[in-house]
Amino acid sequence: MAPNDPKEAAASGGGGFFASIASSLSNFGSAMSKSVNGMIGYEGLEVINPEGGTEDAEEEAKKGRWKQEERDSYWKMMQKYVGSDITSMVTLPVMIFEPMTMLQRMAELMEYSYLLDMADKTEDPYMRLVYASSFFISVYYAYQRTWKPFNPILGETYEMVNHGDMTFIAEQVSHHPPMSAGHAENEHFTYDVTSKLKTKFLGNSVDVYPIGRTRVTLKRDGVVLDLVPPPTKVSNLIFGRTWIDSPGEMVLTNLTTGDKVVLYFQPCGWFGAGRYEVDGYVYNSADEPQILMTGKWNEFMSYQVCDSEGELLPGTELKEVWRIADNPKKDKFQYTHFAHKINSFDTAPKKLLASDSRLRPDRMALEKGDLSTSGYEKSSLEERQRAEKRNREAKNHKFTPRWFDLTDEVTTTPWGELEVYQYNGKYTEHRAAIDTSECIDEPDSRPDFNPWQYDNLDAE
Repeated sequence: MAPNDPKEAAASGGGGFFASIASSLSNFGSAMSKSVNGMIGYEGLEVINPEGGTEDAEEEAKKGRWKQEERDSYWKMMQKYVGSDITSMVTLPVMIFEPMTMLQRMAELMEYSYLLDMADKTEDPYMRLVYASSFFISVYYAYQRTWKPFNPILGETYEMVNHGDMTFIAEQVSHHPPMSAGHAENEHFTYDVTSKLKTKFLGNSVDVYPIGRTRVTLKRDGVVLDLVPPPTKVSNLIFGRTWIDSPGEMVLTNLTTGDKVVLYFQPCGWFGAGRYEVDGYVYNSADEPQILMTGKWNEFMSYQVCDSEGELLPGTELKEVWRIADNPKKDKFQYTHFAHKINSFDTAPKKLLASDSRLRPDRMALEKGDLSTSGYEKSSLEERQRAEKRNREAKNHKFTPRWFDLTDEVTTTPWGELEVYQYNGKYTEHRAAIDTSECIDEPDSRPDFNPWQYDNLDAE
């Protein structure tokens, strides 16, 4: 049986482990929180300081990106939604957005896709899980950004090539509830995801529950991996410096063999103790530890072989399996170099779909720093989407995704049930036809953004 705390198996002071003082402090509770009691109208509103500092709650609450009048106005609008799922029911100002959509965020996971290549190449079943779980850990660096991505329009897509010999396609398959489906593939793996978020607005924070199904198939042996990620909490939405944490367990299971890896994301403790820390074990099908994993989700992951009791084997050493790449300094949106590529047409295929996120006028305006135009274009897109819905319902039409099919499968997650969409292969055929054609893609002839079901709202 493994020890209760994977860190107990490590030598004192090892990379990625709590120092003894930090471990002690983390037992006192989560990050320092206070209520804003002196600000009229905000009594009881929680402000959480990730550094666990001693500032007065009112001083901490005044920090962040909001101006006083904007913060007050936004709080008056939002307070009626406390306790509600606000995934798609609230219209938000573009000043809190980043120039990227949720579909592009899905593609951002692919930055370190070489880890899945390595998982496919290795013959060691436990190292396979080390590589694959490190791949899923790697995206959390991007997820700590506090800017909100745009919600995709129904029928919107995002496609990506020129990265790791891989093709990626994602599509917004449902508007209420908001659901996206994605597929990535190269010679080593296929990656399939159906994603639906559930939220709970708590005043100055929001809990985000990842109701989704993520499957990776490694092609050499046909191994299928299934992911269950931890929930996420966004703190200080309105008052204070916004920050993100994902405390809880990530479980990646080999559905073919029964092996699994369980990694625990430490909650942020007092004075920042434990923030970013991830630790756990790779287990065989008999639930016996085989490899200890440890690191920080915003920096690196390492591993070391252990015995069936979780104790490190003599003569082995801690080895690094993944480290974050160098990133731009003082980037406005905290983008990585890869995030900039996602917005770039350099990663776009020839004859880009008109429904692609890169072409959204609100996103492009925000990227240029034009908040006024971005806000106008965002409102225009949302109104057109509502008009399409009314037209569709009046004609008793249904929306049918282009690249994914709704299956009869309903999967159960820790936070609710999910209808599963499956990649239908049509995009592969579409892309092959274009790639083998002699058409020339002119940069100046890119289409206007068009995810719409109808060419005009009177279409039959």
